[in-house]
Amino acid sequence: MATITTHYKGNMLFETVMGKHTLTIDVPTEMGGSDRGPQPPQIFIASLGSCIGAFVAQYAERVGMDASGMTVDINFEKVADPTRLVNLKAVVKLPNAECGQRINAIQKVAEHCPVHATIQTMEDLGIQILGKGECVIGD
Repeated sequence: MATITTHYKGNMLFETVMGKHTLTIDVPTEMGGSDRGPQPPQIFIASLGSCIGAFVAQYAERVGMDASGMTVDINFEKVADPTRLVNLKAVVKLPNAECGQRINAIQKVAEHCPVHATIQTMEDLGIQILGKGECVIGD
């Protein structure tokens, strides 16, 4: 099982280490953040968009389609009670590609992105809390 670790740096700032890479993450100002990095939901959305884009670009290159200038917009809304993101919709724009009869194949490729597949099939997320000493709560 792979692990990515996020460290609390104090003052509502977080640092996530992913192999050789580090990502600074802040929280919304109403939670005490101060725009020192993207917010967690923004990273989630960026992960989805870049994953879909990677799969579409790989397919396009394999079949000789022009993926230059491709963008992936992820539209979404944030709602409360519980706070979450809803109505996610990905829009892949391939301005230099003749999609034609490949449009269904491109759709299927985009849906094979593991971030998309995880969202579509996720049933549960276990959360375990480990405190000092013997304090253990959760999975």
